[in-house]
Amino acid sequence: MSRKVGTRMSAPAIRPDRTKGSLADSLAAVAGATESWLELRRGVPTETAEAWVSCADLLDQPERLDAWRATLAEWMCQEYGEAPERATAGYLMGWYLNGPGLLAGLLFHRLRRVPMLRPRDLALRIAAEGRPHPDGLALLSDSFACLPDDPGRDLPEATVVADEAALASLLRARFAEHAARFVAAFGPTSRFGRRTLWAAATDALDSGAWLAGRLCGDEVSGVADAALLLPARIAPFTSGSTLRFGCDDPSAGDLPQWTRRRESCCFHFALPGATACDTCPRVMPADR
Repeated sequence: MSRKVGTRMSAPAIRPDRTKGSLADSLAAVAGATESWLELRRGVPTETAEAWVSCADLLDQPERLDAWRATLAEWMCQEYGEAPERATAGYLMGWYLNGPGLLAGLLFHRLRRVPMLRPRDLALRIAAEGRPHPDGLALLSDSFACLPDDPGRDLPEATVVADEAALASLLRARFAEHAARFVAAFGPTSRFGRRTLWAAATDALDSGAWLAGRLCGDEVSGVADAALLLPARIAPFTSGSTLRFGCDDPSAGDLPQWTRRRESCCFHFALPGATACDTCPRVMPADR
């Protein structure tokens, strides 16, 4: 479920052309960072529209979430021999929330733009073969918020805010609105409490900003973005950014690196023969 914490991603740094105004141009500029594992695009392609589902439909019809989870359970049984209920719920919870978290993180990090993040503004594509994770995320709206010096500030779909703090606050609010819809739809079927679900949303926002920096070749700026988005515990999120620079066990020769304390758990460790994630909050560092 997780990559080794603190290692630099292999994707090349992104240098988008900020002279282009539209959000579609912005999305195309950052899409290369994830193209090997997640397609980011503007709109759903007509020729494969049946493979995509809007987040609004997914959340308005909980049976769709149940069907996705059932497919995940089948895959887990094939891979691990069983599919614990908490593991299927933990995987799906993280997969769903990490999409909008990373999309917003990338656009904020590279272009200081915040897209609309309502469920009706996003669509997912679930991998048709193998592990049923989201391998596509489509943005369905052209509207965005930006700073006063943005080259697209005069476009009718642009909303200008005063400064970076205001833009970060708007991103946090838009992500929280979407996450609240997910919590309301998924909570009753997952048996996870609100604290667990909002902890996963906190992780998605914090790690999305961090990962955006790493993917774009500037991890420290990603860490700074995370601190801007989550400067403290702001309800309904469960903490401020937990990113820190250090090492778990200096006596073992570990080198300092950026890491974070996860608020939520994907329950990957509950699968037979599986090892705990690098940042698992339920396992002590010495036991990982």
